[in-house]
Parts: sequence; C-alpha cells; structure tokens
Amino acid sequence: MTLEPTVEDDFAAIVAPYRREIFSHCYRMMGSVHEAEDLAQETLLRAWKGYGRFNGASSVRTWIHRIATNTCLTALDSRKKRPLPSGLGAPASGPDDLVEADLMWLEPAPDAALDSRGDPGSLAEWRESVRLAFVAALQHLPPRQRAVLILRDVLAWRASEVAEATGVTEATVNSLLQRARRTIAELAPTRETVVEPESADERAVLEQFVAGFENYDVDGLVELFTDRTVWEMPPIEGWYQGADTIGALIARHCPATGPGDMVLLPTRANGQPAFGLYMREEDGVHRPFQFHVVDLDGDRIAHVVAFFDTTLFATFALPAEIDRR
Repeated sequence: MTLEPTVEDDFAAIVAPYRREIFSHCYRMMGSVHEAEDLAQETLLRAWKGYGRFNGASSVRTWIHRIATNTCLTALDSRKKRPLPSGLGAPASGPDDLVEADLMWLEPAPDAALDSRGDPGSLAEWRESVRLAFVAALQHLPPRQRAVLILRDVLAWRASEVAEATGVTEATVNSLLQRARRTIAELAPTRETVVEPESADERAVLEQFVAGFENYDVDGLVELFTDRTVWEMPPIEGWYQGADTIGALIARHCPATGPGDMVLLPTRANGQPAFGLYMREEDGVHRPFQFHVVDLDGDRIAHVVAFFDTTLFATFALPAEIDRR
C-alpha cells in the first residue's frame, strides 16, 4: 500500500531549497543569528499556515521572502539597531579606553548557515552581501529602507515586487532605495583590494596573524596592521585605529603573558576568515576568550572585530575547551 504525500510533506519539499536563503534574509535584516533563526522559523510557520491559499501567482521564492520580510519588519518595530562600536559615532579611542556599553551588538554568522552561491561569477557579490561591514551598515538604515535595499540589491527583485512585499508604492521604493544606497556607500564602501578566500596570499597573512597571538609576538602582529586598520571589541564601546594604537592595546590589556597562552582555531564568518581565540587558564586548559572576524586588504589586516561573546563558540561549532596538557 502506497501512502499519498501529505500537505506537510508537500510543503516541506517545496520550501527546503529556500531555508538558508530565508535565514540569510532574516540575518541581514536583524543583525543577529539567534533572532534570524527564530524569525526564519516563524516565517516557515506562517508559510505553512498560509500554504493552502498560495495560488502560484508568484514564485514560491518570492512568496516566502515576502512573508520573511514582513515578519522581520514587525519584529523591528520593537527592536533597536545592533551596531558595532565603530558605528556609534564616537571618534577612535586610545589604547587605555576600555568602557563596556550595555547594548545589543551585531553578531557574526557562520558561512555554513548563510545562503551560498555556487556560480563563481557571483561569489564576489555574495561575499560583499554578507560581510560584517555591510551587515553592520544595514543596521543604520530604517527598517523599511533596509528591506528595500536587501530585496532590490541583494535579491534582485523588481521594484513592483518590492512595493507589493513592503506595502508602499513603486515611487516610494525607488526613493527609499536611493537613500539607502547613499548611506551604505558611506558606511560600507566596496573594497578595491580583495584577497581571494583560501588563496596562498590569504593563508600567508592569516598564518602570521595566528602566529602573532600563539607566540605572543605583538611586534609581529603590528607588522600586519596599517595606520588605517580598525580594531573593535564588543561590548567595549570604543574602537581603535592604527598599528601603534592596536599594538599598545594588545600589549597592555591582553591577559596572556607569553607563548602558548593563546590558541586560535580557524572558521569562517560572513564570508571572511574568523578564529576562536582560547586563553590558557590556571588549570592549564585553554577556554574561549574572544571570537575574531578578520577583514583583509591585500597583504595587511584591514579590520578585526574581536567579540567577547563566548557563546559564539557554540554557534560556530567550536569546542568548549582545548586541553593540551
């Protein structure tokens, strides 16, 4: 006896190809992995409840993204933006300015959870659409501007589709898009020099970065920075610019005392190299200390966001401790 597929089976098969896309859309809107997971689930629940009314007037992809967009817009009514310290509007800090701010900070997202682009021709565009600086810049846009920019410039929707999804006119869509593009161009300009992921050039820079920490070689780290390099450490509200300032920050405030105190494990976040940094504790076991997301510019480090949120280690499936005794 052969059982007929149920509505649930049919729905699950139809939406399966879009799950990562929906998560990525919610992440760009919210700037939080955990909120994106919750809202992606809520989107799927709403879609399942409304599946019987789906008449095929649009594609399934458009239909489910429309639900996700409105789910996020509703959630953003009661949410504040999730910034990085460099987006708070204050000038760069000195190496001894270490003040915590009780804010909801932007979170990095694992590459494995984000939508992927199999076409090599679109890989560079995908990396730009998920990199941490772009997602951080999105958080400065009003919610509807944010939605319009993502739908038009990331998902390549037509203005008429965006108007229907967001409940405004096409003229309003075009106006919102123009303003959003201006803001993004100021806050997250497209990089002119991009190192290809996992290339020999990237590996060389990252090997020196890892060696600098694991050997506690601050001078070696400083060689990787320029006078434009930015370092920030949520929840510390300050941000730090320039090789000398960043070197002083690490030398004066890193709790490591010598080689072997730190271990870095590699991963990838937001299309960028990332590392879980473990600090050796009194019992000799290394435990989570910071999570680094690194932005390269040629053969130098352009930007590091060193998150003190150690829950990120579980998000990125990194071990809870490293015992090398």
